[in-house]
Amino acid sequence: MLLIVGLGNPGTQYENTRHNIGFKVIDNLVNNFGARNISKSSFSGELFKSPNLLLLKPTTFMNLSGKSLQAVKNFYKIELEDIIVIHDDIDLPFSALRFKKGGGHGGHNGLRSIDDFIGKEYSRVRMGVGKPEYKSQVADYVLHDFSTDEEKFLSAWVDHTSDAIKALTVKSLNDVKSRYSLKKFEV
Repeated sequence: MLLIVGLGNPGTQYENTRHNIGFKVIDNLVNNFGARNISKSSFSGELFKSPNLLLLKPTTFMNLSGKSLQAVKNFYKIELEDIIVIHDDIDLPFSALRFKKGGGHGGHNGLRSIDDFIGKEYSRVRMGVGKPEYKSQVADYVLHDFSTDEEKFLSAWVDHTSDAIKALTVKSLNDVKSRYSLKKFEV
């Protein structure tokens, strides 16, 4: 069974922020797979299930995402190689899409938390959100909504990413990388 985790923060004030791009993809996948909600308070997140697939949106806030992921991983006895985490990445330009297995957290607090709770060797779907002009603006930048120009591409980019995740359920990471990676989303 695969566990797909989308990172974000709970609450309507964060709904359209760059940091919540992982939640947007999970919402899209829940609709596409017709997954049903099987959340429990012990999971500290919204958990959805379809055949052979679990979809998780941690509700612990970004800095404690690993707590939610670990609870679901342990309950369902999911192996590390069967976990895919979708997250925003400021080191990639807006609408870029990359895939990798393992690696560092790059300063991303959600990934840092996951690394602390379960280790680093899970698959990652990196969604580029661009970066602010100054490093001191990062927290404010990722917690703000997408710009009007970015919003124009958001839905199609989330659909493309969801298609890549669907492909990951049946193909290798390298196959998906070669077919779905993007330098920038082009309509």
